[in-house]
Amino acid sequence: MSNSDHIDGKDLSEPNIAAETAEGSVEDTGASESRRKFLKTVGIGTGAAFAATAAAPFMPESVRGLVTQDAQAQIFGRSGSKYVKVQDFYDQLGKYVLVAPGKFSGTVAATDLSTGWTMAWLAAWNYGDTCPIMHHMAAFPSPDPYKEFEFVVNTQGGKNLFIYGVPVTVEDPGEGMKIYRIKYDGTRMNLQRDAAEVSGLGLGVHVTITPEADGYAVGDGQKDICAEFDRETDMVRYAWAFDWDPNVKDLKRAWLDGGTMTIKRLKPTLPGGRYDLQGSKGNKIDWELVPGGELAIEDGKVSGDRPLHSVANDALVFDPRGKWAVASMRLPGVCVVFDRENQVPVAVLAGPKGTPSQFQLVKVDDDTWTVDIPEVISAGHQAGFSPDGQSFLFMNSLRQNNIMVWDSSNHDDPTTWEKKAVVESPDWRGAYPNTFHMVFTPDAKKIYVTMWWPSPTPNGIAVIDAVNWEVLKEVDLGPDMHTLAITYDGKFVVGTLSGYQNTASAIVVMETETDEVLGFLPSPMGHHDNVIVPRTLEDLRISRSTTT
Repeated sequence: MSNSDHIDGKDLSEPNIAAETAEGSVEDTGASESRRKFLKTVGIGTGAAFAATAAAPFMPESVRGLVTQDAQAQIFGRSGSKYVKVQDFYDQLGKYVLVAPGKFSGTVAATDLSTGWTMAWLAAWNYGDTCPIMHHMAAFPSPDPYKEFEFVVNTQGGKNLFIYGVPVTVEDPGEGMKIYRIKYDGTRMNLQRDAAEVSGLGLGVHVTITPEADGYAVGDGQKDICAEFDRETDMVRYAWAFDWDPNVKDLKRAWLDGGTMTIKRLKPTLPGGRYDLQGSKGNKIDWELVPGGELAIEDGKVSGDRPLHSVANDALVFDPRGKWAVASMRLPGVCVVFDRENQVPVAVLAGPKGTPSQFQLVKVDDDTWTVDIPEVISAGHQAGFSPDGQSFLFMNSLRQNNIMVWDSSNHDDPTTWEKKAVVESPDWRGAYPNTFHMVFTPDAKKIYVTMWWPSPTPNGIAVIDAVNWEVLKEVDLGPDMHTLAITYDGKFVVGTLSGYQNTASAIVVMETETDEVLGFLPSPMGHHDNVIVPRTLEDLRISRSTTT
């Protein structure tokens, strides 16, 4: 497969990049194959019975058969009842508003989890966006989300349209990289403005809310830039650009054999404090690396002007205690800790097992720092803090597939943060499954982690004991499992099986007391992300602020 096969948008029979990552540089041993029987550990209860009856039309056939036989025998066998009221299922979830973007539909919608009603939706097409690939999002706290709330959702670069195997006849898509500010007013959603247009800086990956809820951050892995924005003005408070100088100038070894990463303060170049980096301007690569895409760029399957110098910045997450922000870099497998007040980097955390807790950060001048990385044992991806700030986690992917944990309890000095645990499983070897998105329970005692395989292999959720750092349980669910959210009473985890590769999609609900899957809710738009609207700053500690 060549890059041009996708960039010209004409050869629709080619396998997609997301699927091809399974054929990359790391052998997939298949050690987990016998383990991955569809829903082998799924919980059977009232919610599962609901899934088997009310939700049957949108469940995969293999799931529908398994849940129907067991759950109906358990629930209906003695009572003789013929139906379960759909509302009875929703009643147990509580009064929460779930917001999710439809990746290729160009829409975003809010769902009342207590009724199943879609409260409102918005289509970016209505505002003249010709390629709205709705991507990641985060919501500001609202005392009553049923009356009003605000959120931020961005769009990917336009050429991301070509890499998922979706039938495409468009040859020249819009450039994307929008950062939409949207408000729900109790009746409808209103697009207030595009922060990328206001600030001049377009970024397309993870969105996070500051712990004070007075701003938000956006990262981007095509430009390798992350920035914190002011909530009121949408102007950039500070921005950082990252670059890679490999020891070996060959893509196959460009990261494995190490190199030097440069961290540079990115200053505005236009009047009024604006940047000149909207749309695709400044892109090193033509599309964001899909999950597992680190193998694709090594194999020369990712086109662009400067792929050799990519670090694939993923996000900027916040310490819930407020002072620190951490930017995660996928390709070199490191995280950079920033002092938000003084706007300087202070530490570089080394992700893979077998590396020290930190690499040395060297100041070159007031705007530039470097870090030498002798070798990259494994790429990484998602990162985040526990809600109490005592632990920081980084997902090592592809070559290690584990979760590295630092002791971040010393809030005064991140240079003292040391590795204290690594979460591993004998089944997590070969190229997949990748440890992926995460969400903590409010008491910081458990973590729910997406386990990602290339579609159509079933993905799932791993339940982690965050006291002893052990795997408690794994549940297989369906293709393209992505982000997770948790109700703020800590009772239910909600996750998206995204379906953006034209496969099955759903919203899964898991109960946290027993870690049983209760069932699936409809998800016709191929969601890539989701967030439950927080009500308080305390809720932000387990929302899209501290983790991705």
